[in-house]
Amino acid sequence: MALNDAKVKAAKPREKAYKLSDSGQLFLHVTTAGGKHWRMNYTFGRNPAGKPAQKTLTIGPYPVVSLGEAREARDLAKKILLEGRDPAVVKQLTRQDRSAAADNTFQKIAERWFQLRSGWSLAKLDAWREQHGAARVRDAEHWSDPKVRGWSAVHSDDVLKSLRRDAFPALGELPIADIDTPTVLELLQKIEQRGAIESAHRLRQRMSDIFTFAIAAGIARNDPAPKSLLKVLQGKPKARKQPSIVDGTEDNDERIRRVRKLLSDVDAERTRAGTKFALRLLALTAVRPGEVAGAEWREFEGLDGDAPLWRIPAARMKGDKDRKEETGGDHLVPLSRQAVEVLIALHQLSGRFALLFPGERHMHRPISENTLNALLKRAGYENRHVPHGFRAAFSTIMNERPDRQPDDRAAIDLMLAHVPGNKVEAAYNRAAYMPRRRELAQIYADMLIVGLETPEAQLGRPIRFAATGPKS
Repeated sequence: MALNDAKVKAAKPREKAYKLSDSGQLFLHVTTAGGKHWRMNYTFGRNPAGKPAQKTLTIGPYPVVSLGEAREARDLAKKILLEGRDPAVVKQLTRQDRSAAADNTFQKIAERWFQLRSGWSLAKLDAWREQHGAARVRDAEHWSDPKVRGWSAVHSDDVLKSLRRDAFPALGELPIADIDTPTVLELLQKIEQRGAIESAHRLRQRMSDIFTFAIAAGIARNDPAPKSLLKVLQGKPKARKQPSIVDGTEDNDERIRRVRKLLSDVDAERTRAGTKFALRLLALTAVRPGEVAGAEWREFEGLDGDAPLWRIPAARMKGDKDRKEETGGDHLVPLSRQAVEVLIALHQLSGRFALLFPGERHMHRPISENTLNALLKRAGYENRHVPHGFRAAFSTIMNERPDRQPDDRAAIDLMLAHVPGNKVEAAYNRAAYMPRRRELAQIYADMLIVGLETPEAQLGRPIRFAATGPKS
């Protein structure tokens, strides 16, 4: 006679374990302690004697598994038997699949992908953060593997931030094999809704690479973030050129006049002398703003001689990890007399520190590019010139000079750290045209620094307006 709920509930423990039979080989096993478990007898395969092998399938405990659910499991097992498969083996494989799904969440696979591509150890990174309270990109050597030729520290930091900010909160706990295209699209559209169009595009590309990695590892079956998603995402806005004060004029004399006026206006601002010096050094050398901000005194050579030089380590230059670890990859910047004057004056302010331009609150951290941007804005150049704009000014003015020499364009490219992609040629060119580069640096400085006060004159001046005076 088939069981019912009343009989199952009424089953009490006895001195020996016993079973209550239902239909189709399903039964309830009752232990001496009162535990109740659904089981099913069946035959599958042959035993050593050649007879049908008797087996028992454990379905689950009562009341977690109800009578109705136990019967559904029995019917499924019988269907599996008709297919020629062992239901106990199928159950074990299903359990393994669930366990694998729990281990193969999007976040876990993405972190494996990230560590492989970047060469970073997330365990070391998070331990550093816990100990120091912050993890600055400049300290990446403490959590990166020097044997792995991965991404640059800046790119690695950008990728990890985008995953932890946008992808992991939404998809991190999901099994990667269960994520579909509509789910990915919903995430990307939410990012678009906050106006971060480029971030959405970059994240799609990174997620696609993660899914491809999972497919190769046999963890996922398809890529739900394909390039075809671009058809339903908003188009990326065209990259805006970074404004330079020389934009909009074809006259080289006018370009020079504009840069002089800018430097004069900056000198008139009431702000820290060190910040003004950083901007003037940037204008004179045409390096990237980050290279000035992170400059250290040990990088400068021969300031009291005839060939002063700024040797920017390859590790601080823009580029991938190969570029940063390139032998002989330091960027050599010949210094004009005016640039040396800036450094001599600056040494009175920061010579006792490692950094030329330490932050106001933390002497071991450099100023940010925003510091120089803020100075330009206060001087009236918002949306007209940014720190990076000095590179465009130098390139344009020097390449458009009527007295330029045949090889000047190549020399100017090297001064801007524009080198060929061929590594052997690039390494050779690091120091190429050095005599001419030194001449060009001095010619440019002589054109710009006209009618301006010396750096020494900026020392000791007030950096704030009085409370009753004009505000900057």
